Formats: sequence, C-alpha cells, structure tokens
Amino acid sequence: MLFDTHCHLDEASFPEGADAVLERARAAGVGAFTCIGVGSLELARAAVALAERRPDVVATVGIHPHDANTADAASEADLESLGARARVVAIGEVGLDFHYDHSPRETQEHVFRRAIALARRLHKPLVIHTRSAPQETLDILEAEAARDVGGVIHCFSEDRAFAARALELGFYLSFSGILTFKNARSVHDVAAWAPEDRLLVETDSPYLAPVPLRGKKCEPAFVQHTALRLAELRSSDPERIAAVTAENAARLFGVSVHEGGLVIGRA
Repeated sequence: MLFDTHCHLDEASFPEGADAVLERARAAGVGAFTCIGVGSLELARAAVALAERRPDVVATVGIHPHDANTADAASEADLESLGARARVVAIGEVGLDFHYDHSPRETQEHVFRRAIALARRLHKPLVIHTRSAPQETLDILEAEAARDVGGVIHCFSEDRAFAARALELGFYLSFSGILTFKNARSVHDVAAWAPEDRLLVETDSPYLAPVPLRGKKCEPAFVQHTALRLAELRSSDPERIAAVTAENAARLFGVSVHEGGLVIGRA
C-alpha cells in the first residue's frame, strides 16, 4: 500500500469531489492520504472534515507562506483549535517561499516562527514548504527548536547538503513528481543517498504531475510513478519502497495503518 503524504483536495481543483479522486487512488494501490489544509480557514476546515469522515485520510492545517500576510491573531487562534483535533497530524504546510514572494519576507519569517511554536505547543510535527530560501529555512528551524517535534521537508527539491542538515534536525524527506523529472539531478542524488527510514512519497496534487503524466492535473493515484522512480534510483524493489515509505509516514504522523484505515496512535 502506498501513502500519499501530501495532497490538496479542494473542490476548486477537483470539482468531482474528493471521494471520487480518492477512490481512483485506492484502485491504483494508494491506501492512505494526508490532506493539506492551507489557503484559507475554510480550506483548513474542509481538510479536517474530510479526515474526520474518511478513515483513510488524516489532515494538516497551517498558513502557507504565500498567505502569510493574511495571518492575524484570530486566524492563528482558529488554526490552533483545528490543529488540536485528533485527526490533524501535523502543522503545515508552513515555511518560506522567496521565489514568488507573495507575502513580504519578514512576514513569512514571523509567521513561520509562530507556526513552529504552535507545533511545539501541540506536540505535532511540521510540514515544511521551502523554495529559494534553503539557508533561511534551516536557520529558523534550528533557532526555533523545531527538532523537538520534527517533521517533513515536503516536495524535496534541494541538494545533499540541505538534506543532511534537515536529517540532523529530525526531518523526513518527501519526494514528489519532481523525482521523475530528467533534469532534477540533485533530487535524484538525495533520493538515492538518504536513509531508508526517512523517505516519503507524495503527489502535492493537483500540482507537479510525474512523468509520464506531465501536463495533466496531478492526483493521488499518480504517486505510484514517484514511488517507482524512487525504487529505481535506490536499486530497490517497488513493493519494498511502498512498504517502507508507508511505515515511515505512519511513524511521522503518529498513526497505525490498518485494513480499515488510519488509526490515531501507534500500534
């Protein structure tokens, strides 16, 4: 069974509804999903509601760096309340995006620090978005004691030096469709090198469809292609990669994987 550790399932992206998307994924051998609740409080609430309705889904909530300039005391309080719910297994995705700079960098950094503090209060791991800010991201994680809760570098797109420092901070590395791209050489290198017990796979749907489905809207069923590429890069068996990455996801998010779905709490 594959575990898609990062998917966005809002109705704007999938007007047919999350259930139809997830059933297609289940038919493709994907049996567990982490739905990311960012973009607005409404989307965060929807992610949590989906996780509370479907036993194969858990959720996260957070303020994406693109939306950092919308954060205020009231929205952060609402997110903290949502974050305390049992089927919310992590805080995120949060972090820094200095590529698009949709929010001022100082604001992104401030909101990021507050998100780490929230994760530490709730004793839940972090889901990290980082783009064009590798040093700044790692420095803030270190300064704010993110090691206390750990987490995952989502949609990993950095190099081995970044990966080594993230691993030292107790983070997992999650590989998306980028892993299947021909020119993503540094990502290939990290995927082949990283410890097996820190590997995860994701789609980041509806974005970053993997080869051979480039140009299509990405969805959780497509995570199989990323897992196959990971197995190839590591000279490993695809079934082993599926099992290992699912076990790693369960450990990170504090869940047990059963035939009936995801149960909060370790086996």
